[in-house]
Amino acid sequence: MKRLITNVESCKSCRYCEDNCPKDAIRVNGEINSKGYPTVVVDHEKCIVCGICYNVCPDYVFEIHEVEV
Repeated sequence: MKRLITNVESCKSCRYCEDNCPKDAIRVNGEINSKGYPTVVVDHEKCIVCGICYNVCPDYVFEIHEVEV
């Protein structure tokens, strides 16, 4: 099973991921990272791990990992 992992310290809140997610599984959550940017959170119940966020993110916030269930 694949799972989306986020590195919120890299996030600059461009919202490309939020704007392009086909399942509305990503949103800015209001948490602030060490650089002073609001970060994103993934709703893993909605996420289908399609990789669009990974592809549109200019700051390498997302990684797709194989995880054991």
